[in-house]
Amino acid sequence: MSFANFISAISRYIPGVQAPKEKPPLTGRLKYSFLALVIFFILGNIPIWGLSTTAASSLAVYQIILASNIGTLLTVGIGPIVVASIILQLLVGTGIWKLNFSNPDDRSLFQSTQKILAIILSFFEAFIYVRVGFLTPEPGYFFLVLLQVALGSVVLLYLDEVVQKYGIGSGISLFIAGNVAASIFWRIFAPISVSQAGIQILSSGAFLDFSTGAGLIWTFFANVGAGVYSAIITNIFPILFALIIFFIVVYFEGVYVNIPITMGKTSQLGRYPVKFFYVSNLPVILAAALFANIALLYAIVEKKAIPVLTTVLFYLSKYTTSPNNLVENLFLHGFSGMGGQILQAVIYLILLSLVCIFFGIMWVKMAGQDSEAVSNQLQRSGMYLPGFRRDPRVIRGVLDRYIPTITIIGSIFVAVLAGFANITGAVGTGMGILLTVDIVYRLYEEIVKEQVSTDSGLLNKLVSMRK
Repeated sequence: MSFANFISAISRYIPGVQAPKEKPPLTGRLKYSFLALVIFFILGNIPIWGLSTTAASSLAVYQIILASNIGTLLTVGIGPIVVASIILQLLVGTGIWKLNFSNPDDRSLFQSTQKILAIILSFFEAFIYVRVGFLTPEPGYFFLVLLQVALGSVVLLYLDEVVQKYGIGSGISLFIAGNVAASIFWRIFAPISVSQAGIQILSSGAFLDFSTGAGLIWTFFANVGAGVYSAIITNIFPILFALIIFFIVVYFEGVYVNIPITMGKTSQLGRYPVKFFYVSNLPVILAAALFANIALLYAIVEKKAIPVLTTVLFYLSKYTTSPNNLVENLFLHGFSGMGGQILQAVIYLILLSLVCIFFGIMWVKMAGQDSEAVSNQLQRSGMYLPGFRRDPRVIRGVLDRYIPTITIIGSIFVAVLAGFANITGAVGTGMGILLTVDIVYRLYEEIVKEQVSTDSGLLNKLVSMRK
């Protein structure tokens, strides 16, 4: 039995989300997306039954990106789904698994394999979390805790399918954006209450308890009122850097290169835009998941006390993690004793850039947006380059001047931007801000496209608001 037949046989026994016979109206798709987001937040606030304690882990910094919250049903979040994608991309990218993504059958095989692998990894990662000690079950509740964690991730997998087929955009992206937005809001505006014990933080709701104290705004006013003017650095800088990253991303979302094309028999001139963010946000998501799993692997090996491997993974884990609040420390303490953190920051940015370049190139190929795939699409649509023969090879030659270069440059840019924001301690983390702005921007673009095709009254209002 071939591998394709084996996957096909297994897929018959795995439930799936039936695609709609007719495309739902836009308002219906928005409702499905909103409902999926609500379910996501509910799952993230349901504590695991039978759990004794949770341990702070080196993965805490990645919780926002992986839409996870240790100690709840979303302890592993979208981690297994993203890791499954990473593994398969590595297999395809290295040529071990040969697939042609322009072939619908190969794309379907890839998606089915990814789904099966994601489900397997949900149980595997749940086992690791419990075994390593991130989660400590009550006596006799080991398998029950494991099952809850695994099923929470599987539910996210199916919610993603629902959003893709009935909603707007990608469920994974939607969950990340919602999680980041909630964390930023809570980190800045976490409320306080006055009681007999003094000022206490209101931290009900597991998903919203991202801060260890009052929101940055209230802490700033309290510190300045007490004459602690370093609060400008410790409380305002994280917000300021977040705003800077936000405006940079918004600006570069509108940067693109126009390639002139001629359309149809009328030879009407048009343009094929190649955006600066051609690689979208997927390389950063995959890089974050990869770095998180390096930290997880180090935690596993450290427990086993394997000398050489532990040392290697220690440094690998260290340099795939951004130093905490480097800029803040430089402002407060100067360069004295900061050589180690500066070196860590430089190596971290280099590694993040290299990983994003790899995943960016792979994503462009698998999404059918490389030069060859785009040239074939333009040729089938009756489009060609003015002044050249109507040959897809000619179009590909011209696209090769732009797409590979902008893929690499765009990958480096998003990596450096996300890494820099992480180093500065920006609210929501650099990756979180980058992904959220990109996700919301692309979601808006998709809604506008729906507006063009459906002429929805709701979208008319959104477009008029933009103007």
